[in-house]
Amino acid sequence: MNAKLLLILISMSALIAGSSIAVSLATENQGAEKIELDGGKRGNVYFPHRQHQKNLGDCQTCHAIFPQEPGAIQALKVQGTLEKRYVMNKLCTKCHKEKRKAGQPSGPTTCSKCHIKEKS
Repeated sequence: MNAKLLLILISMSALIAGSSIAVSLATENQGAEKIELDGGKRGNVYFPHRQHQKNLGDCQTCHAIFPQEPGAIQALKVQGTLEKRYVMNKLCTKCHKEKRKAGQPSGPTTCSKCHIKEKS
């Protein structure tokens, strides 16, 4: 087999393997479709996680601030390393307001649209 053909075959194999791994990781890293977050006195937040993954495309937009694990936000608040309302004010509503200002579809920008109090 000539060296040029061998090099092409190896390159194509690596490209196909890399694509398969990327698709596999994207599929495996979907997380929950929806997540219920502790919203304190205002009521819990039912967060459409998968929708945000699809719209943002970069998990680090949020997960640079807190790890990808259940209860991470609450744990950081208890440790004192994450300010109360930081995620809501600096990530959620800030992003939604920027998108709305740019004329793009956006999520809610007021507390009551996300925080749902349980009826007693």
